[in-house]
Order: sequence, then C-alpha cells, then structure tokens
Amino acid sequence: MQSHSTVTIPIAVTVPEAVKVSGMSRTSIYEALKRGDITARKAGRRTLISFADLQAYLAGLPAYRAGV
Repeated sequence: MQSHSTVTIPIAVTVPEAVKVSGMSRTSIYEALKRGDITARKAGRRTLISFADLQAYLAGLPAYRAGV
C-alpha cells in the first residue's frame, strides 16, 4: 500500500513565517512592505502576507550571477 503525503500551501503567512519560508530577514520583509513590494492584511494584531504575493516578490528579484 502506498502512503500519500499532502503538502498544504498556506493562503497567508505571518511575518515570522514569511521570514522562515523566504529566507529573508525580518527587516527585509518590513522594508518590502513599506515600499509596497509586498502587501499585507491585518487580522486583529496579526499581519498576514499572501503566500502568492510573497512568492511573486521572490520570483521578481534579480537572478544571482556569479562573478558580476
């Protein structure tokens, strides 16, 4: 019998979760929010960032080019 594991992709993440999944620093996340590069929503005291928005932001960053 095969075991099926499912990966759940969140709709939104908190800032600490965004730091963990993106590899970015907390400061970098807040700077991107301030610039409007990433948008967030408030749910009570929690700041939630759309996972899709975070992925799009990371995908739009310049590619690493060795020796440049």
